[in-house]
Amino acid sequence: MKMNKEVTDLSEITEIAKEEYPLLLPIWEASVRATHDFLREDDLLYYKECIRQENFWQGMHIRVMRHEGNIVGFTGTDGDKLEVLFLHPSARGRGYGKRLLEDAVQKEGIRKVDVNEQNRQAVGFYLHYGFKQQSRSEQDGMGKPYPLLHLELPVEGD
Repeated sequence: MKMNKEVTDLSEITEIAKEEYPLLLPIWEASVRATHDFLREDDLLYYKECIRQENFWQGMHIRVMRHEGNIVGFTGTDGDKLEVLFLHPSARGRGYGKRLLEDAVQKEGIRKVDVNEQNRQAVGFYLHYGFKQQSRSEQDGMGKPYPLLHLELPVEGD
């Protein structure tokens, strides 16, 4: 997937049709392989199988970043929590992640996100945009030994 760095006006954030959900898996996998080098391969395959299941997406509101009609990244929110934000590696460094995060904050009202502690790029991304660490868990949501940082946007005036 080749991206033209200068052509960001050809991108938009849209809703996703349920039948498009399978298009998210290759983006998720490419993103995870590029940023989650701490994951064991068997755990990556376990998570991949979980995401393949239709019920993984239940309860999440999914929005996608489309560039020239192709999905290059996506968010999934549930209430005030950002559950997922993934970008295809070829889309990184072009402001798409920032735009997806801003969209989630402004349109979905997200205030919270959990991020793998070992994913230093993601931790730095969220801290850069004002999230503050509230707590830490030794394991991820599936009980795997990947610590999570629980981050939250401060309320205005804090």
